[in-house]
Amino acid sequence: MGAKYVMQEMPDMSGTGERVLYPRMVSMGCCDTERLIRETMRNTTYGPGEVRGMLALLARGMASMMAEGYSVKLDGIGVFSPSLSLREGKEREQVDGDGTKRNAASIRVGGVKFRADKRLVNDVDLRCSLSRERGKTVRGGSPYPPERRLEMALRFLDSNRFLTVGDYAALTGLGRTTASVELRRWSETPGSGIAGSGQGSHRVYVRREE
Repeated sequence: MGAKYVMQEMPDMSGTGERVLYPRMVSMGCCDTERLIRETMRNTTYGPGEVRGMLALLARGMASMMAEGYSVKLDGIGVFSPSLSLREGKEREQVDGDGTKRNAASIRVGGVKFRADKRLVNDVDLRCSLSRERGKTVRGGSPYPPERRLEMALRFLDSNRFLTVGDYAALTGLGRTTASVELRRWSETPGSGIAGSGQGSHRVYVRREE
């Protein structure tokens, strides 16, 4: 089965002020590790335990190299680079030099940035068979109703420890601001199955223990 796309109305990126249509792939959800392992094992002699073990070793090795300040390049996949952020509750250091100076104890690795290898992009393109979602042109928002977006968030949390605003925006097609507002609303809605954790830029969303 091929992927679906919709045409989404957005401001012209060249800054003309006009609104134009851009193609956007319809998200089918998140492929979890177990499904990726089954896909990877096709036409090989490796067992699931071996593939799972290799993935774990690779993740540990990448973490060790990035912890030393290196970016990690995986041929055919892309480059992973660590990024820093302030720990929760720590104020930013002032440009003019006034106020508290931030030392290493105030800073943490807050994320890992990924830049895809062109070979990966080209391989995805070669394998991708697109068809248009029937009758859908999206006007600057998500092609899914709120109930479906909640279902997608919960399905994502079935195979991931937490959900970020960026994850939710990518899954649903919402802008980051709208995604943030909606996730906060879900977390404040009894029975939604979603709870918030953390504060500010470190806030994530998890499965609520009902």
